[in-house]
Amino acid sequence: MNDSPPGGRPLRLAWVSPITPTKLDSVTWLDTTRELRRLGMDVTLLAAGQPAGRHSYRGIEVINIPRPEIYFVSRLVFHLRVLLYLLPRLSQIDFVLFHPISAIWLFPLRLAGRDRPLLVMDSRDLLDFGTTTLKARLRNALERLTYRLATRLADGQTAITPRLAQLVGIPPRQLWGIWPSGVNPEAFAVARAERQPPSPGEPLRLVYAGIFLEQRHLLPLARAVRRANDEGMAFRLSLYGDGPQRPALEAYAATTGDAVRVERPIPYDAIPTMLAAADIGVTSLPSPDDVKYEASSPLKLFEYMAAGLPVLSTSNRCHTDVVGAGRYAFWAAAPTEDDLLAALRAAWAARHELAELGQTAYRDVDEWTWAASARKLYEALQAGLRRRAPVPAAVAQPSRRGSL
Repeated sequence: MNDSPPGGRPLRLAWVSPITPTKLDSVTWLDTTRELRRLGMDVTLLAAGQPAGRHSYRGIEVINIPRPEIYFVSRLVFHLRVLLYLLPRLSQIDFVLFHPISAIWLFPLRLAGRDRPLLVMDSRDLLDFGTTTLKARLRNALERLTYRLATRLADGQTAITPRLAQLVGIPPRQLWGIWPSGVNPEAFAVARAERQPPSPGEPLRLVYAGIFLEQRHLLPLARAVRRANDEGMAFRLSLYGDGPQRPALEAYAATTGDAVRVERPIPYDAIPTMLAAADIGVTSLPSPDDVKYEASSPLKLFEYMAAGLPVLSTSNRCHTDVVGAGRYAFWAAAPTEDDLLAALRAAWAARHELAELGQTAYRDVDEWTWAASARKLYEALQAGLRRRAPVPAAVAQPSRRGSL
């Protein structure tokens, strides 16, 4: 392919996403695609979905690539179908952007010759080194192999944070750029416009929306809420989502007299309206020394800020690097009952300032929008294209005519 697009032609990107477009975390791919298209890039988003063909999700056109729901077989079939889609179109694409889960299947595109697109691997999550099951160990071994191969077979790499790029060992020469998670603030305007403070005697409303994992320490928070209420404060914690911790959370919630509610997951488009009925957003609550979270970019934190909510968080770097000295965060030094109770006490003491703190959080979200993130990805791809541009022959090997 030509190493730089001809004048006036947009950059052409094929983005391979293993995430089903209806899942909550698909917002990363959908909203970034929207913003890249606004910047003038021609983006083809290939995602695992049913039925096959072109479909619209939250206003974004996606090409669904169906796959069977059988472990490993689903991955094999999905990527074979992706290759069948890409191979006849390679000369029409400047970049193929993909994630480590897709790398092994897409690296053979290097054999396509001069007209092939540039292969760019994007990393957005860290290996879970604490897992012990055979399946997890095999997955981690495969991902380590992927990163070793990527240093040889990918044309470039991008990452969600500088810390992640460091931890997975992306060579500086191959790191094209960093682009974090983000948020579309206008999507959360309803939360800011419709929120009403609690009436006298009503509890402060804490809300969490996400997966229920032990590492997110929701059960210690639920216990801390009960202890706070026993001390004379008034909180109600609503947990929206699903996951392995759901049975334990439901069992404990049943003992709290409605102070803790475990709700079903809700569609992404319904989250802003749900946040209108909240006073404080609860992020994931990782330990401060949890490296996996330290390397992440906290999407949920950005959404709470866009909704005009103060937040309750642990002081992991993924949170503190965003909020800094912002007063709108109630910090727990660690995700223990005692530390979470201390954060709840601070929130209760500031209960009459929550609206003002939420406005400050909203003002701070400007640098964490999907528009800002997409711009960083766009600039990373442009920078990578410049790196690959050939040196003109007249410069690389000056003519010796007339010197003999």
